[in-house]
Amino acid sequence: MKFLLVEDDIPLGTSLQRVLTGAGYNAVWLRQASDAKKFLADSPFDLILLDIMLPDGSGLEVLRWLRTRGDATPVIMLTARDAISDRVAGLDGGADDYLPKPFAIDELLSRIRVLLRRQSKQLTASWRVGSILIDTARRKVSVDDREISLTMREYDILLALASEAGKVLTRAQIERSASLIEGAESNAIDVHIYNLRNKIGSHLIGTVRGVGYVLESIHP
Repeated sequence: MKFLLVEDDIPLGTSLQRVLTGAGYNAVWLRQASDAKKFLADSPFDLILLDIMLPDGSGLEVLRWLRTRGDATPVIMLTARDAISDRVAGLDGGADDYLPKPFAIDELLSRIRVLLRRQSKQLTASWRVGSILIDTARRKVSVDDREISLTMREYDILLALASEAGKVLTRAQIERSASLIEGAESNAIDVHIYNLRNKIGSHLIGTVRGVGYVLESIHP
């Protein structure tokens, strides 16, 4: 798999390229926003690691340019900024995940695997989990052939649960998989789950007290 790493810090960029190569990925390392645009215009990549603070511009601007072109390549933002507003700007701008510096390499590799797994599954036009049908191309959900109207966050959480159907996910795992802001609102996940249950059926999403939630692979 071919990755694009856009990071101006030389020690960090050198280290990340070495780690990614060691993990079996082909990592192209660039240091400037202008170079990133040139490469992205000419070559497809499987995943992009994009720093926000770059010498000749902002990674957020590169991200906006990318999404405006209709390019849905998964993007993880790497940033020294840890303010909630900066994370929101990245995610609302089309990033799939963010990772504040400094970060553990194991966590970065784990997040990469999650994104690639999700991307691979979304290449399938639709998923069925019990009575739930998710059309990933149109971001539509139906239960027993009845279309359900979900908000963007509700859909993302349902997709995160569906990608691991039958497996209990912690709140932190749901936040990460659904690209939510961790810790922004302590009860945000619970509120979204409550609304989801009301729309798709309370029996379809189980609670494991003190752990998290699970999407049951059953018919009602």
